Amino acid sequence: MQILSNLFRAFLRRRRVGGLFTRRAIPTGDGATQTRAAPPELTRDLLRASHGDAANAIASLQSSEDGLTTEQAQAVLARVGPNEVEHEQPLSPLQHLWQCYKNPFNLLLTLLAVVSYATEDVQATIVIGSMVALSTLLRFVQEGRSSRAAARLQALVSNRATVLRKQAHAAPSIRNADPVASGFGAHAVQQELPLRELVPGDLVALSAGDMIPADCRVLSAKDLFVSQAAMTGESLPVEKQPQASAAIADAGTLLDAGNLLFMGTNVVSGSALALVLATGNRTYFGTIATRVTGTDRAPTAFENGVNSVSWLLIRFAAIMVPIVLFINGYTKGDWTEAFLFALSVAVGLTPEMLPMIVTSTLAKGAVSLSRQKVVVKRLDAIQNFGAMDVLCTDKTGTLTQDRIALERHTDVMGRDSDDVLQFAYLNSFHQTGLKNLLDRAVLEHVELHTALRVSEDYRKVDEIPFDFQRRRMSVVVAERNHHHELICKGALEEILECCTHMRDGNQVLPLTSERRQQVLAVTERLNAEGLRVVAVAMKEVPPTGRATPSPTNRRSR
Repeated sequence: MQILSNLFRAFLRRRRVGGLFTRRAIPTGDGATQTRAAPPELTRDLLRASHGDAANAIASLQSSEDGLTTEQAQAVLARVGPNEVEHEQPLSPLQHLWQCYKNPFNLLLTLLAVVSYATEDVQATIVIGSMVALSTLLRFVQEGRSSRAAARLQALVSNRATVLRKQAHAAPSIRNADPVASGFGAHAVQQELPLRELVPGDLVALSAGDMIPADCRVLSAKDLFVSQAAMTGESLPVEKQPQASAAIADAGTLLDAGNLLFMGTNVVSGSALALVLATGNRTYFGTIATRVTGTDRAPTAFENGVNSVSWLLIRFAAIMVPIVLFINGYTKGDWTEAFLFALSVAVGLTPEMLPMIVTSTLAKGAVSLSRQKVVVKRLDAIQNFGAMDVLCTDKTGTLTQDRIALERHTDVMGRDSDDVLQFAYLNSFHQTGLKNLLDRAVLEHVELHTALRVSEDYRKVDEIPFDFQRRRMSVVVAERNHHHELICKGALEEILECCTHMRDGNQVLPLTSERRQQVLAVTERLNAEGLRVVAVAMKEVPPTGRATPSPTNRRSR
């Protein structure tokens, strides 16, 4: 076996493909390699917050159970900086101009232009210099336009987080519901803030679908499952709980800590209230991003091809020019004339128009793509687009407006029903899980908030957040403490499975197989009209009774 292994290694060395069979660690900015382990000081700080109780973690960040005040948060933001991980910074104009100029072919042409000027060949100097200048400036201008367009597009994208801020002198405003039933944030006000304004010590409310905005400690949670695939590669979600974590030796790695949330991961289901421990480059994700962005960008296949051709011409000229110089000077005895003839050979071997042709062709491709609303920041990437066979993209929010309108609210027989809209509003208003586009469309009916006297007559009792297995979410609200209403909302099939009766007008009828088929037929008709149907079910129970959804109503969009 050892002999076969050695022969295979020798074969890989001869073919120069050994890199395809080796595992490489993440490179660092200084060219060394490093594993994905977090820095010791980051690990120590996160473990200290994980092992202690929540009160100690809050006190260590000089925060409170209601979070930071706006003034405290601004002071911390000025001290630690914005919550942004390191990313590739745009080049200065001079650096960009140098990047557009430097390649072996331009350097060769510049050398020939200098030699031509030294030999008083003004025409050759002007022609060669013009080709280099036009090629460089054309690339500089086109890439500059694309970079500015990409920066404007990036500025339009703003991620936000729900933050609980302590109000020192102001009364709390109307809130939808507590993020999680706990003592934290009882006197705080929810604010939607950009992620870059988060600071250590803030309290953030998380729900299904949210990205974790920073490294956090869970203070309270309900059915919280987090996907850490971006960090660990494990596809299954991990449950997170507020209890103090075990020692790192028992947990395995820092990412296995049961009460820590890491930037770059996302909430699959459930809801939580978390304390921000670290932001920006001081997060676990930030340390990885710092090492990755510190490396030089690998050249494209097109750049490698152009460079290989350039070096081939340079090597050919480096061999031919001395030979021509020596033979011509030795046979004719006029070394000055021989030098000028050798220089003309070097100029003749070098296609001066090649950089201009290549750059203008790529620029034309970039302009053609821009007319199709495609921004290409690097001209050399145009060739990569042409080499693609299949391009997979996500169109959500790109080809559409990322918005849903509430068109109709009907009962199970397709007749308009205000009761369905009211129950849907109560469900969407009191839920603390993922408020998707459907919920936002319902909550736009703000007139129901006053008509139903939501703040005065209804009180949230409990909730089962939405998850992608049950495909429904449920809330229990108390109406004037007289009775409880269990309101479920979700996919039609799941709601029908858990219902035993349906409401037709003012009648509550058993949900037989025939009536179930009638409901499905109404749904198919609505789907044929281009409407997406979401079902709502409700049941009234005494305050001490058990609630199982029974009557079913529907709303369609």
